[in-house]
Amino acid sequence: MTAPEVIVADITALDVDAIVNAANSSLLGGGGVDGAIHRAAGPELLAACRQLDGCPTGEARITPGFQLPARWVIHAVGPVWHGGGAGEPELLRNAYRQSFALAREHGVASIAFPAISTGVYAFPKDGAAAIAVAEMRAHADAFERIIACCFSEADAEPYRRLLTPG
Repeated sequence: MTAPEVIVADITALDVDAIVNAANSSLLGGGGVDGAIHRAAGPELLAACRQLDGCPTGEARITPGFQLPARWVIHAVGPVWHGGGAGEPELLRNAYRQSFALAREHGVASIAFPAISTGVYAFPKDGAAAIAVAEMRAHADAFERIIACCFSEADAEPYRRLLTPG
């Protein structure tokens, strides 16, 4: 079983088979990690995303990585936090599950995830990390490497706390 790793890094620079984009439902770019991935991948990514015609919350789509080191970009649309009573945890869980399913279908051995929905979508970081880590552990046998790629040490802390034995 592969133990998930936690790193603080620029996800667009990672040499992995696939990176996951914390996308919005249009898939046409935005702020945060979404904008950074679109800028780093080049205009071909936007053109490929236009062909997908969007993606509902809780689902994921896949495109080539174009100018990124990663071969693939999996665009996962997490929920906007509305207090937790609108199915947000299940929608986030589904975004991770669909990302892993697409990765398996495309022969991905190494995958890196950002902290989906925790930026402008305001999903509480501890809750989002708990969902992410549970899904990473549930899919660990199917991958050689699973990475939680965090923007800052503060963002990495909940993942490290959950992944540290004892």
